[in-house]
Amino acid sequence: MKKLLLILAIPILVIIVAITALVVFVNPNQFKPMITEQVQTQTGLELEINGDISWQFFPSLGFELGETKLKNPQGFNNPNLFSVTQVGVSIAVMPILDKTLEIGSVTLDGAQVYLETLADGRSNLDAITAAKEATPETTTQDVATQTQDVSATSADGWKISLSGVTVSNALLEISDAQTGALTKLYDVGLTVSEFAADQWTTAKFSVKGAMEAKGQAATQQFTANGTADFTLSQDFSRYALRNIEFDATFNDGVNKIDSAQLKLDTFEFDKVNNISFALQGIVADMALNASGSTAFEIDKAMTRLTLNALTLDAAVEGEALPQSPMKVGMASNLEFDLKKQFLDFVLQKLTVNNIALDGKATVQLADIPQVRFSLHSPNIDLDEFLGLAQSQEAAKQEDKTAAGSGSEKPANAVEVEPDLSALKGLDVKGSITIDKFKAANAHMQAVKTQFYVNRGVAELTSFSSNLYQGSITAKAKLDARKSPASYSAVKKIKGVKVQPLLKDVAGNDKLEGTGNIDVNITGKSLTQTGIKKNLKGTIKINFEDGAVNGINVAQMIRDNYARFKGQSPDGKQGPQKTDFSAMTATLTLNKGVVSTNNMKAESPLLRINGEGSANYIDETVDFLVRTSVVGTLEGQGGQSITELRDVTIPIKVTGAWTQPQFALVFDDVLKQKAQKEVERATERLGIKDEKTKKAVDGLLKGLFN
Repeated sequence: MKKLLLILAIPILVIIVAITALVVFVNPNQFKPMITEQVQTQTGLELEINGDISWQFFPSLGFELGETKLKNPQGFNNPNLFSVTQVGVSIAVMPILDKTLEIGSVTLDGAQVYLETLADGRSNLDAITAAKEATPETTTQDVATQTQDVSATSADGWKISLSGVTVSNALLEISDAQTGALTKLYDVGLTVSEFAADQWTTAKFSVKGAMEAKGQAATQQFTANGTADFTLSQDFSRYALRNIEFDATFNDGVNKIDSAQLKLDTFEFDKVNNISFALQGIVADMALNASGSTAFEIDKAMTRLTLNALTLDAAVEGEALPQSPMKVGMASNLEFDLKKQFLDFVLQKLTVNNIALDGKATVQLADIPQVRFSLHSPNIDLDEFLGLAQSQEAAKQEDKTAAGSGSEKPANAVEVEPDLSALKGLDVKGSITIDKFKAANAHMQAVKTQFYVNRGVAELTSFSSNLYQGSITAKAKLDARKSPASYSAVKKIKGVKVQPLLKDVAGNDKLEGTGNIDVNITGKSLTQTGIKKNLKGTIKINFEDGAVNGINVAQMIRDNYARFKGQSPDGKQGPQKTDFSAMTATLTLNKGVVSTNNMKAESPLLRINGEGSANYIDETVDFLVRTSVVGTLEGQGGQSITELRDVTIPIKVTGAWTQPQFALVFDDVLKQKAQKEVERATERLGIKDEKTKKAVDGLLKGLFN
């Protein structure tokens, strides 16, 4: 038993003797000048260690430093760039006897770092940069020798090496007087263990922070934590990362990111690295849940970045969206050349609910980035995407409710010109091809368009599409360099079936036929009222083989003529439409009024000429249509009225253009009819004397006035 106790006591005694000898013969304060000298050389700043460096024996053998400060240069608000309340350093005992200080780990508790930029642009880090630039160059061999143990050698022959660092309760404050930005990182924690050159080391960190800026209503708060493995070469020329995991949160009072995750399998220059990411939270009152991945590569010179198989899968929900939820999917490749400041982007697929796109784009970075792109889609239903059908139905229901209650619509809100100032900072040019397209309930096929936006001017250089068995081409220009913006447009429609187009777009089937329309307009202002008031230009129409539905001009003439003569209408009701073989007109738009004086319509039975105007601000019409009977009218579903042949019959069209009122002016009809009968009678009687003709005319005028 005594032997056993002796065996146990000997190593304990040796340890006690070694520690006693260490405390007696090694004064830790001899390292003070060496540390301050090294800091002064490397940073150009003064290091202050308050109090003595003392030994610590728990939880491991080492040194303990009291309050330590790295002084700021003169002129900065905070006196310290770095300060720490307590520093613990654990060491290996035996190497000390050979003047080698092997530091197992360094513990920093309550560290505070203040990075400051003054209004004149000076930073408290400038002194460190200047000190490094002033340090004489050393050879690679010298660096390798000095850093073999990640060490520095003192004038007394001591060597120091570091194995790990633990930081707790740290604070980092970054202020910029030029921008008014202030960022604070608090509760910062960092652990680096078993650090050695050319070996993998694990680092863990955690942080809470806040950011403020001038004019910012709320403070932006965030947290972050993560882990990573890293390796560093002896000469610091090579390093690599792996098993990187990063998780963060963010809240600024409006946006709230509950989780932002990043995972990176490996990171090395000139090699393919796989990364995945996920984001969940609320952004601008919309719930966002997104994830994606990519394989990226960065060259060692950090001049070229390549992202292959970049994928995104996201779901967005919110009342502000035209569709909710909105599901977004993307697959693409991207390459960025830092030297040329050039980005090349290939969009393999982009889906937003039922809309799909593919294409490519390039970006040349400059003061105003130059963007060039081409996009293609097999099918875009813009009405469905924007929810226009539901909006229109809801508006109809609101109108019905308001009409039923007898309440008047509220006064229109003040209209404001849209802010187009962002267009001044754009240089975008591209093309879009859509196989099938629907907008405003109009169906198009084979849509091809080219346009550009350059420093406030947007121009549609070409647009073409198949439209209701016909075609449409257009050009347009918008100048937003001044407010209100001005615009012009030229459009040509050929061979379009008018009735199905009007049914789809306006819910109106009043007009049939094959239409050819030329539009040439200019305007100023983009508010609803401003567009109506300032729109100018012409619209030329040429319809063939059509009809005007809702009115049977021939039937109207027959019925009203019978009543005028004291007879009963025949009671036969033909179709409520007036056929025509051709109809032409030139419409002039000017300050809210569209007018024409040359509307013509022809058929085997009738000749129609029209003139008048429509106010598209008040949505009223005041039109006079002159109809001449040139046939028997039987073709319009009734009996012949041969006595009205060659007589011009005026028809007044007035009222709201959605429900126009039609009226015949029969006083003029009878006068013309009597005049025609007199002319025929005088011709049959052979009356050639002008005085006699005038007498007969005067008699007729007396009868009808």
